[in-house]
Amino acid sequence: MERLEQKKIRRVRRKKHIRKLVSGDGARPRMTVYKSGRYIYVQVIDDLKEQTLVAASNIEKQLRKIKPTVAGAEELGKVAAERLKEKKIDRIVFDRNGYAYHGIVKSIADGARKAGIQF
Repeated sequence: MERLEQKKIRRVRRKKHIRKLVSGDGARPRMTVYKSGRYIYVQVIDDLKEQTLVAASNIEKQLRKIKPTVAGAEELGKVAAERLKEKKIDRIVFDRNGYAYHGIVKSIADGARKAGIQF
């Protein structure tokens, strides 16, 4: 197998293990992160209703100026947090989606915390 395929398989295995423990509900929805080479995606999900409450990514027209860097990820976390506050949600559970908690993933969490969301 190619190195990148193996890397993806390992991340998916970690993701499945994490998802056994982390679940969101109406009071504390789950914020999950996905990152590709060009884009960063953040979703806030109510797992009981199986519904996406809030989504933000730098693929959206008004957020295209955000680069997929640590600084851009923090700004994207703030945008997601502002959208959560509009829906009167101030507490979440953070799902790193199998990624290591550093760099972009940590910046998204820090940006949401700076905007007033509690983990």
